Amino acid sequence: MSFLPFTFATPMVLWGLLALPVIWWLLRLTPPRPQEEAFPPLAILARVIRREETPNKSPWWLTLLRLLLAAIVILALADPVFNPRERMAVNGQSLAIVLDNSWAAAPDWDRRVATATRLIEDARDSNTPVVLALTAERPAQEIGPFDAATALDRLNAAEPRPIPPDRPSVYGRVAGALEQAPNATLALLTDGIAQPGDEEAFREIMSGGVADVLWFDPGSLPLVTVVDTSNEPERFVIRALRPAGQQQPLRVNALALDAQGRRIAETPVTFGPGDVSVLAEMRVPFELRNDFASVVIDGQSQAGAVHLLDENSRRRRVGLLSQAEADQAQPLLSPLYYIRRALGPFADLIEPSSPDLTVALPELLEQQPAVIVMADVGTLPQSVHDSLVQWIERGGTLLRFAGPRLAAAEGNDDALLPVRLRTGERSLGGALSWSEPQPLSEFPATGPFSDLTPPREVTVNRQVLAEPSADIVERTWANLADGTPLVTGAARGEGRVILFHITPEATWSNLPISGSFVEMLRRVVQLSRNQGSASAQGQSAKAVLPPYRMISATGAIVPPGQEAEPLAPGANVAVTLSNPPGLYGSEEGFVAHNLLKPDAELAPLRQPQSPVPLTEASYAFDSAQPMKGTLMAIALGLLALDTLAMLWLGGFANRARIGRRRATTALLAVGLSVALFPAEPTRAQEAPSAPQVSEAEAIEAISATRIAYVVTGNSSVDAISRAGIEGLNRFLADKTALEPGEPAPLDIATDELSFYPLIYWPIDANAEMPTEQAIARIDAYMQQGGTVLFDTRDQYSAGFGSGDAVTPETQRLREILSGLNVPALEPVPEDHVLTKAFFILDEFPGRFRGSELWVEASVNAQSRQDRPVRVGDGVTPIMITGNDFAGAWAIDSGGEAMLPTVPSDPMQRIYAYRAGVNIMMYMLTGNYKSDQVHVPAILERLGQ
Repeated sequence: MSFLPFTFATPMVLWGLLALPVIWWLLRLTPPRPQEEAFPPLAILARVIRREETPNKSPWWLTLLRLLLAAIVILALADPVFNPRERMAVNGQSLAIVLDNSWAAAPDWDRRVATATRLIEDARDSNTPVVLALTAERPAQEIGPFDAATALDRLNAAEPRPIPPDRPSVYGRVAGALEQAPNATLALLTDGIAQPGDEEAFREIMSGGVADVLWFDPGSLPLVTVVDTSNEPERFVIRALRPAGQQQPLRVNALALDAQGRRIAETPVTFGPGDVSVLAEMRVPFELRNDFASVVIDGQSQAGAVHLLDENSRRRRVGLLSQAEADQAQPLLSPLYYIRRALGPFADLIEPSSPDLTVALPELLEQQPAVIVMADVGTLPQSVHDSLVQWIERGGTLLRFAGPRLAAAEGNDDALLPVRLRTGERSLGGALSWSEPQPLSEFPATGPFSDLTPPREVTVNRQVLAEPSADIVERTWANLADGTPLVTGAARGEGRVILFHITPEATWSNLPISGSFVEMLRRVVQLSRNQGSASAQGQSAKAVLPPYRMISATGAIVPPGQEAEPLAPGANVAVTLSNPPGLYGSEEGFVAHNLLKPDAELAPLRQPQSPVPLTEASYAFDSAQPMKGTLMAIALGLLALDTLAMLWLGGFANRARIGRRRATTALLAVGLSVALFPAEPTRAQEAPSAPQVSEAEAIEAISATRIAYVVTGNSSVDAISRAGIEGLNRFLADKTALEPGEPAPLDIATDELSFYPLIYWPIDANAEMPTEQAIARIDAYMQQGGTVLFDTRDQYSAGFGSGDAVTPETQRLREILSGLNVPALEPVPEDHVLTKAFFILDEFPGRFRGSELWVEASVNAQSRQDRPVRVGDGVTPIMITGNDFAGAWAIDSGGEAMLPTVPSDPMQRIYAYRAGVNIMMYMLTGNYKSDQVHVPAILERLGQ
């Protein structure tokens, strides 16, 4: 029963409202006000005997209050619900729910689960069996029918998967189940993205056993995916895709992240009205593009918004091969000299150990290069010829340069040349030639050099000529002014063969000594694709790669789950639960297996033609709010007002008696309400209370600047920490105007932290791990301006940040930092305030030497030649080192050093004290040294 946005679970109770007139008549009667009489007992007795008391009428407002109280109690007993949800029309004898838990359902998964929960709860009220099937699970999943409680448990345990739905397989199983339970209501909760085979799947599931269909329309899908990337010579291109049919413009940001998830670059991606696929570009240096590990769409929590990158989008490995002997006295005449200079900045160059082609070529192929450069190599031995051809067809790029050997080679090797060549060479501008050296013409529009400007100063005086053919034009990438090809290229399988018709040294042309030569080689290398790392070759030989890092349904990079299986790399490997999207291989080498292929399309799912009645619905949360508890609370408040009114009407003389009676009534009412309407149990987590510090303790704590140290519980470590800070305090008093107070031992779980500008925390792996509340207090201290100096003291064990070995101290530090909001870190730059706060320092040693001092990265900081301190440094909330500062500072009662430095160098201890002075000056003064006023003094101290 409902009235506007209200409904009542037990509407029969509302008949109690008819009793309000009787309640009103009863409430009009109230005992008369007691009267005060003089003591004469006989007069009182006589008056009592002769007089009969009659009840008085209660005030109208008190009657109204009590009537309102009774009405509210009756309404509360009727169990009202505000904004009740609409019940789904489940007309069949059973309910079949088919839910897409694919990657496209991840952004609004909670809303889809809430919709399915409403369907199952309605089925529970009518004892209807439920068939529950998920389309992104394995085909052998159990689909029921279940009772409502079991179906709810299975629904709550479900989660979205980073794969497309498999509707044909799942719909076929549901159709088989409905044949055993005909006349069912079919609820289709789709993700809105069409898949191959959908029409047949819908036709099969509706063919029999279905009484009616509930179709849930997901509406407009704000999905943006990355389907392809290209690392071009001057830019990084991203192709983004959204579902077709959307007319509204959309603007999102694409982020390029490194392997640690740090943002390197970003660019806007703008969809115009009706746009489905758009391109965006990032113009960043090539060296930064080599660090790209993934491209993500900001704000999109789904797997399609993440595109992983592997070796094919990074720095290429280039093999160099030449048969010419290099003259050490004339390096400029070496065939590979200019190639090394041109490719060295953006490629990894490898060369064989022997000039023998039967040894050199297999040695290069074993290292899986992206490009092999052959400088004036003529005929290849047959023993290595076939292996080179197979390498090219698998995706390798062969770059050849002409020369006397190639010009004199007999016959044409069509597999290793892009065009057929004439025997011999063409000479331009010689004593016996009528022609002059030829310049370059405009680069063809179909080649990779089309946007380059041909260098006017470059001429060619000798070349090998190509035989005319029908496809010579489309294979030509660069021409001379007389139309003869200078650079030609052709595809061979998945790879390509490219030929420069001149030598790579400046004997046939001055092109190798021009800047255009560098750019042309760079474009050629960018057209290639990596073949995998040499260290991963053993895995490649097994034809499968183990799962390494996976993409979750929400777009997070996670370790592989138990369902992930090794991947057999190939162009058409499908994304399934066995091979979810992610990286396959190992840390040494991996292959990216992304969710969407470059030719993917996101077509909206159309509503199928239904032979039975079909009802459209929308995904929605259950917004119903029970009002029973609220009304009972109002009733108790009105009861309290009635009690106060009776105390006032009864007079102050007998208020105690009336109060006791009303209190008893109130207690009985509360007890009755608790018995009839027990409250649901609630749980509250008590927040840790802040330590109580007296005013005297606070004044004493801030009367002097004190350095605090964390008490680890290890007596030797704590003693060194205290002695080290005492030694630093003495050095500070001698060298600066600062006179620090005594070292402050600190229990981070109970002591107040805000009194200390710096907390020194020696990491002890054997100490007890701090509690979550203690870590939260440290995090709040760092966020409010305090600084914690973590010292792992393990420089000669492994050191912070080592990737090869992790000491117990470093592991403990990582566990502590996992609970903190740690900013991006970097070693102290040479122009950081810390290096010039008091002493001029270029390192920060302690008892050990070599470990970097890590501080918050100054992302937006900048420095100029006339400003030797970067602008923008704040006070870092965290410092990390492994050099054992306290061990270098520690002194005994006689003022002598307690521990030796490693290596044993007296100046190392002095530098350690100076590092401590700079840290304290930095803590107390911040970035004041970046002010222009201090520039002359700093430049003078730097000797500039």
